[in-house]
Amino acid sequence: MARTAGSHSDITGPRVREAALKLFAAGGYAAVSMRAIAAEVGVQAGALYNYTPDKQTLLFDLMESHMTELLSAVKDDPTQPADARLKAFVAFHIRFHHARPDAVFIAYMELRNLTPENFAHIEGLRRTYEDGLEQILRDGVASGVFNVSDTKIATLAIIAMLTGVNTWFRSGGRLSLDQITAQYSEMVHRAVT
Repeated sequence: MARTAGSHSDITGPRVREAALKLFAAGGYAAVSMRAIAAEVGVQAGALYNYTPDKQTLLFDLMESHMTELLSAVKDDPTQPADARLKAFVAFHIRFHHARPDAVFIAYMELRNLTPENFAHIEGLRRTYEDGLEQILRDGVASGVFNVSDTKIATLAIIAMLTGVNTWFRSGGRLSLDQITAQYSEMVHRAVT
């Protein structure tokens, strides 16, 4: 099928991803058709297959890109005290995810729609991220700064708590993102000490 006049792969490809991200976040993966994505982009449905082989691949690519970006951006300095590292992790997690609400929603809510192979890959990336936080907690326990009986459960609880900010926080509300981050940092610190 011929490309729509004026479309360019370096422009249309990213627009396909942006449209899919927006539509999957708003209506859910199962409810969004390739035709709906094409309409959002302004191309014929058949043209989408120049950019992705199918909707599953598109979902996987969005999730993998999000997780890869997350893993590339997170930093930890093991030479620092565990409590400072935990504070830095809390601030990073809240800010990174706040800037990407649609990607976060898809990364958490659409896992069930991945094929088993794609699910395993994304879960592996998620585990890598979780392992970073768990190492901070383990180091804190080892140095006597933290008192956590099960670092894996604490890790999952902290990540769930921090990710939850995306569901309710709105800019312009009673508290700024900096104030929310400071309060969450204090709550997390109290939970592990």
